[in-house]
Amino acid sequence: MNYKLIMASLLVAANVNAKVTLPKMFSDGMVMQRETKANIWGDANKSAVVKVSPSWTKKTYTARTDEHGKWKIAIDTPEAGGPYSITFNDGEKTVLNNILIGELWVCSGQSNMEMQMKGFKAQPVEGAITDGLNSRDPQLRLFTVKRNSKFEPVDTVSGQWYEANTGSVREFSATAYYFGKTLRKVLDVPVGLITVAWGGSACEAWMTADWLKAFPDARIPKSPQDIKSKNRTPTVLYNGMMHPLVGMAMRGVIWYQGEDNVNRYKTYGDMLATMIRGWRGEWNIGDFPFYYCQIAPYDYSLINWDYNSALLREQQARVETMVPNTGMAVLMDAGLEYGIHPRKKRQAGERLALLALRNTYNIAGLPEFARYKDVEFKGDTAVISFDKSKEWVYFNNGTTSNLFEIAGEDKVFHPAKAWTERNRVYLKSEKVSKPVAVRYAFKNWADGDLFCDGLPVSSFRSDDWEE
Repeated sequence: MNYKLIMASLLVAANVNAKVTLPKMFSDGMVMQRETKANIWGDANKSAVVKVSPSWTKKTYTARTDEHGKWKIAIDTPEAGGPYSITFNDGEKTVLNNILIGELWVCSGQSNMEMQMKGFKAQPVEGAITDGLNSRDPQLRLFTVKRNSKFEPVDTVSGQWYEANTGSVREFSATAYYFGKTLRKVLDVPVGLITVAWGGSACEAWMTADWLKAFPDARIPKSPQDIKSKNRTPTVLYNGMMHPLVGMAMRGVIWYQGEDNVNRYKTYGDMLATMIRGWRGEWNIGDFPFYYCQIAPYDYSLINWDYNSALLREQQARVETMVPNTGMAVLMDAGLEYGIHPRKKRQAGERLALLALRNTYNIAGLPEFARYKDVEFKGDTAVISFDKSKEWVYFNNGTTSNLFEIAGEDKVFHPAKAWTERNRVYLKSEKVSKPVAVRYAFKNWADGDLFCDGLPVSSFRSDDWEE
């Protein structure tokens, strides 16, 4: 018996009978971005014609597979609505059902994005039980990309779409859920969230080797054996988790990462800006919105890190002035002194949603995050001014704050008496007769109390002295 001939015949038969297959994010229950040209791609027989028929139109789209059996097509999506179906046919039909058209966001980062509503062990999410009980919403769809670290880019992910309910929300990113829940309530359209996060991951892991050329300290793996850390090695999470999504029509990205880069803070602003530009270049849909969380205050000495995380927060604040269509959600009042995973995920998600609703969806009447502008020295008094502070700054816990410091030419900082007048903060210290620099909450841990219009102001400093 000619076994080689039999095996060859079986392979030919398998190829002839091959059915259209799709990456996992294109599946039952998905949300597609509304009113755009939405890319869909997959595999079928080599040199076959794939017909794609969405139920919201009478139009049928066609694509021919290449020599490897791969195909890609862009279909027009309607206004928000559904449920719909899409039929794929290359001689054998594949049908996706229960598809909604609405707003789709990618939610990425490290553990504070990955942290589920159920929390981590002995690390709960504040309000998660009550909010979980009230989470049922068939119009909010959730997809979590399974962790996958790869030396080379892959084409698909592992995961499944779920409707929001008590069970699915408990297993989903808390920050992303509160973001999506807020969009649903305000926009009243279907919302889809794809979480792509891995706890402890470095920013470098979410980038390509080409983008990292500007950062020589990033050690690019030359072989799979060079991957010393599944979530920190440069390029591996972009390859295994983000690359498969590239090109999928979506509205924008939310990001919560930075803790792993605290000990490499000097390059973080430029690195994050490079990553954003890189993702936008790969997606090729223009400067899509990119909103990110400032890392929350935490005492890093508890993990024996002798670094001031305020320097990383300072780098994060630079990014929204460097890259268009970005914004930072300040979390100075939402940290946890003894825990790197703050409980206040509702604040993180809602503030990201605030940025999106105000800047992407143009919802009127929403406040902005005020930010440090400059300081003027008048004798022994420092006068600090702010941008975006029309509603005036104030201290959230009284008429003064103990988080301000002031220094003279000796570069020694002393606690300052602080008070506000309109949109200015005034500082003075008996130990500094001629001040030249000021700082606010510029340390690892601080319970931020400087606010404007209901929102916290980021930690800041006026100097650029080496720490």
